[in-house]
Amino acid sequence: MARSSREAVDRTRRMSNVGIPSEQAHMPERAVYAVATMDTKGEEITYVAGCARQLGVDVVVCDVGTQGPPTVEPDIAREAIAACHPEGADAALGFSDRGEAVTAMSRALAAFLQQELAAGKLGGVIGIGGSGGTALVSYAMRALPIGLPKLLVSTVASGNTKPYVECCDITMMYSVVDVAGLNRVSKTVLGNAAHAIAGMARNAKDASGERPALGMTMFGVTTPCVTEVSRLLEAKGYECLIFHATGTGGQAMEKLVESDMIGGVLDITTTEVCDEVVGGVLTAGPDRIDVILEKQVPYVVSLGALDMVNFGARDTVPPQFADRLLHVHNEQVTLMRTTADECREIARWIVGKLNRSTAPVIVLIPEQGVSMIDAEGQVFHDEAADAALFEEFERELRQTPTRQLRRLPLHVNDPEFAAALVEAYEEVQAMAAQA
Repeated sequence: MARSSREAVDRTRRMSNVGIPSEQAHMPERAVYAVATMDTKGEEITYVAGCARQLGVDVVVCDVGTQGPPTVEPDIAREAIAACHPEGADAALGFSDRGEAVTAMSRALAAFLQQELAAGKLGGVIGIGGSGGTALVSYAMRALPIGLPKLLVSTVASGNTKPYVECCDITMMYSVVDVAGLNRVSKTVLGNAAHAIAGMARNAKDASGERPALGMTMFGVTTPCVTEVSRLLEAKGYECLIFHATGTGGQAMEKLVESDMIGGVLDITTTEVCDEVVGGVLTAGPDRIDVILEKQVPYVVSLGALDMVNFGARDTVPPQFADRLLHVHNEQVTLMRTTADECREIARWIVGKLNRSTAPVIVLIPEQGVSMIDAEGQVFHDEAADAALFEEFERELRQTPTRQLRRLPLHVNDPEFAAALVEAYEEVQAMAAQA
């Protein structure tokens, strides 16, 4: 930040503290970064910053404009942010196409905010924008850890926000009117947003607690197993965070691992991989498992619900699967049994990841079935498909003293299998502690 800009911020802080009780006038060491494309949103983001500063919050105004010059001087110029682009400033500036410019600047902003976070300067982020600005700022917000305050005032917040939020804790606020000037409506909405981010930043809670947190994946058809594992581990002093394996569930768990809020994982229900490999609707994407391995947390893996691919209502099942074994779970969920060939491919997909592990990992195979409806006598029971799955895992996994596979003559929902998972986790944790 330029010296004159920092002096202006400090001066505003001193002025805004007049008349504020001393306990509220205490300034947090970290600042809220207010971000906008200031070639079109300069006046509006300056208003947001002013409202927050009146509450005693340190605010750093950042320009991520990609077209014309800023209408108001920022604290951090776009050139300084562009310089953080992984390929240098030239890779983030000079695009005539707005879509390309937004994409490039979003990468630069993400790198810039990570830099400020690592330096201990970042206490929260507030952004404002239309569709382009929302895409730009939300990309950078998603790269920040869970728990850091993030608020985005957007013209598209009343529609489908999934592409912007994904599995992160981004708060989106609908702008009601376009973010195009200050008026009685925009001032109210932007003022509320400023108060919200100020409250988040000044009252951040450390919810880490004293118990180590573990992540677990669960589906309805593996609920008895995960419930028992959670009970056993809670009794041993762990805090168990359970994630429904619906695509976003796996992504959310891995985001918390990335944010250092989860220190170990029992990936009991890896069914999201079926949807990724076969083409179902609940995939967690091609990067599933990567973050867990990169963070080197103790890791136990099982094969929960690898007997099924998920679709919506019965009439939404793609026509190429019309002759497959289907099970209508409810009006909105239809399950398809995986074939032996698909099971082999799923096994190779998971093992291909696990073979890159450098931290302890144990894989447990329940030989008597991987879900409630894969038990003997149930609709998805298929010994040949299960055998193909188990044998491919065993054949492809490169076992080492810290990368092990165990086959157990149990069903995934047997209490004894839950106890084996707990024992395996304690083993990988002990191995990790000795490393």
